Amino acid sequence: MKKALLILFAIAFFLFTSDNLSAQSIISDITGDDGTRIVNAKPEGVCSVNIEIHIRKNRITYLHFTRGCDGNAKGIAALVEGMKVKEAIRRLDGITCGKKSTSCPDQLARTLKMIYEKKE
Repeated sequence: MKKALLILFAIAFFLFTSDNLSAQSIISDITGDDGTRIVNAKPEGVCSVNIEIHIRKNRITYLHFTRGCDGNAKGIAALVEGMKVKEAIRRLDGITCGKKSTSCPDQLARTLKMIYEKKE
């Protein structure tokens, strides 16, 4: 019994701390009539379950995190709206949350990188 609990604890610890949990996927990517690119991404390894990003002329015009830390998500959005995509990546890439290997800002940076790679 103790051995089984130890194995379960080890698996749970690995899953909680694994870098594999810090990759996300783009759920939708559309461009509106006015040229605004609207992307929805599913972050991994964080409390948020969706990131909606609007980009127009290489600037973030709208950002919304679904779930997660409400005040922090609103703060991140207020800070990056109007910011150039590359600048947001530079500032947010690699930020961690507690013992996690990623964070909502880092997930945003990773999503923006994916968007940039898809664009080029």
